[in-house]
Amino acid sequence: MSLIPIEWTRRLTPDKAKVPGSEITPRLRIAGAVLRVVFIACVLVVTLRVSMPQNETIWTAYDTPGDLVRMLLGFAVCVWLVMQLFRAPQDAQGYRTWLYFGLAAVPFVLICMIAVW
Repeated sequence: MSLIPIEWTRRLTPDKAKVPGSEITPRLRIAGAVLRVVFIACVLVVTLRVSMPQNETIWTAYDTPGDLVRMLLGFAVCVWLVMQLFRAPQDAQGYRTWLYFGLAAVPFVLICMIAVW
């Protein structure tokens, strides 16, 4: 239901209508981007740490299939996280979402990172 008023303004004015709250302030952009980068980097570190083989070295991962599967899945997730790290949100709502989500999730991920390490 929240998209109905936006669609109405687009129909009424064919040129690009300004939606209230759609401009990105510098403070919102910086805060959202910093929390987003910290969250994704911490999840990347946790994933990298958890996906390491339980044997002593990476070269002995082929000895047990569980270690090999864990390492391959961890590598795939790390590649995906690195790709996400370089994709910025497109609008103010994306930065606002990362701001709110980051305030709640970054402390939790930091605790998980310390516990896993």
